[in-house]
Amino acid sequence: MKTSWYREPWAWLVFFLPFSAVVAGTITYVIANTDPDTLVVGDYYKTGKAINLQVAKVKRAQKLGIRFTLQLTNNELIIEPTGIEKTFSLLNVSFFHPTQESKDFSLALTPDGNGYFRHSFDHDISGKWKITMSPFDNDWKIQETIVLPQSTVIDIIPDPTKAQ
Repeated sequence: MKTSWYREPWAWLVFFLPFSAVVAGTITYVIANTDPDTLVVGDYYKTGKAINLQVAKVKRAQKLGIRFTLQLTNNELIIEPTGIEKTFSLLNVSFFHPTQESKDFSLALTPDGNGYFRHSFDHDISGKWKITMSPFDNDWKIQETIVLPQSTVIDIIPDPTKAQ
């Protein structure tokens, strides 16, 4: 006596394997196209040249002896110039989140009466950040990777190996 094909377990196994490969391929395609990687650069040569310019800016900051200390207490950011050159009319500070581009933000800070740069946040900015500091004329640049909050003061020192 012959049985129907749908009552045979081997028939279901033969159909299940290709069907699961099609489902997995479709899911992979959807994931790849809905969350594109924003770090991929089309023109690598131009990007490499731009990185060399950034390294030159960090070396310039190192040569000028520019240094800062950074402290975040009660959602108030305090940046103090501690290097040789201590007077700046405007300081551009950019925070870049390593995995979520939507959390990136920039600040344009002016010094207070003591020469400190201050900013109060209305939200928590804890986590790992890549911070970039540069003056108004973009003559030099300092980059550092920090983890916030910290109970100690963070020294920001120009290091050409961290330039990007």
